Amino acid sequence: MTMIAPMESPTAPMLQDGVLNVRKEAGWTSHDVVARLRGKLRGMKLGHAGTLDPAATGVLPLLVGRGTRIAEYLLEWDKTYLAGLRLGETTDTQDGTGTVLQRAPLTAVTDARIREVVAGFEGRIQQVPPMYSAVKVGGVPLYKAARAGKDVARQAREVTVFRLEVVSIRLPDVMLRVVCSKGTYIRTLCADIGEQLGVGGHMATLVRERVGPLMVEQALTVDEVEARLAQGTLIGAMLTLDEALLGLPVCIVGGETARRVLHGMPVPTTDVLSWQGLPTILSEGSGRAIRIKDNAGRLLAIGIMPAGLDGQSRTADGLSIAVSKVLVTDESQGGSIANSIEE
Repeated sequence: MTMIAPMESPTAPMLQDGVLNVRKEAGWTSHDVVARLRGKLRGMKLGHAGTLDPAATGVLPLLVGRGTRIAEYLLEWDKTYLAGLRLGETTDTQDGTGTVLQRAPLTAVTDARIREVVAGFEGRIQQVPPMYSAVKVGGVPLYKAARAGKDVARQAREVTVFRLEVVSIRLPDVMLRVVCSKGTYIRTLCADIGEQLGVGGHMATLVRERVGPLMVEQALTVDEVEARLAQGTLIGAMLTLDEALLGLPVCIVGGETARRVLHGMPVPTTDVLSWQGLPTILSEGSGRAIRIKDNAGRLLAIGIMPAGLDGQSRTADGLSIAVSKVLVTDESQGGSIANSIEE
């Protein structure tokens, strides 16, 4: 009798855990991008780091597999935006999708005054989150209160604008390039600049040009991701977990210590074979995230540095690096980690 093998359910081509640089197009929500690609990458966890509004375009870091475990560290990446500020129009959403609340003439606004005001927003600044945002007050997202016609009191937050450049001025539009920390609302920045000029303003356009090492010039559209997935060439476009975490210092462990790391057990500082980025570790002290690697250079986990570490006591008894997130298993590396530990 002829045996007929059961049909296998389709699965996604093999991909590494990591971060994919996706170029979000206008009209898509960040969730739309994840949902579309989740259908193609069946069996793999997907997420994103840093939401973009539907009207905005540009870099959206897509987290694949164990890449979803490092989202909190990628959210620390600084970002670069190209923003279109439209002066003379104030909207209820601080962007072009909202209702115009007020218009003002620009007859008294000069290029010199614009540049002067813009320069004042560079550095550490205070921002009040916009009503149309996902920030929660009393457990309720602000946008829900805004849609109900409510105006909720919000606390100002400190953010950092590392660089703020006037790219062009063609009134009523001013193009700005912004390099900023996490949590910065570009809509609010535009509205605040317009208010400072005395004419109001809103964000008319927004392109996220960079998130950490991810540049918009190298980003793939959803269609391009799907095409490269079908061709089997998508892996080459991804950052590995180690590449995505290059900003974190490193400690190297070996032998039985590396094996214990895979089970989430702490690393005594006396078991560390070597350190990379030690000045950063010592300057930032306890609570600093650190990559834990084996002596073959494979990334095992993310750890948290202990209190009491300094140039003299970094190998003292009693101090241990807590394992925060294990990023590999023996099985995920085909046993290669286990083999390297034996060496």
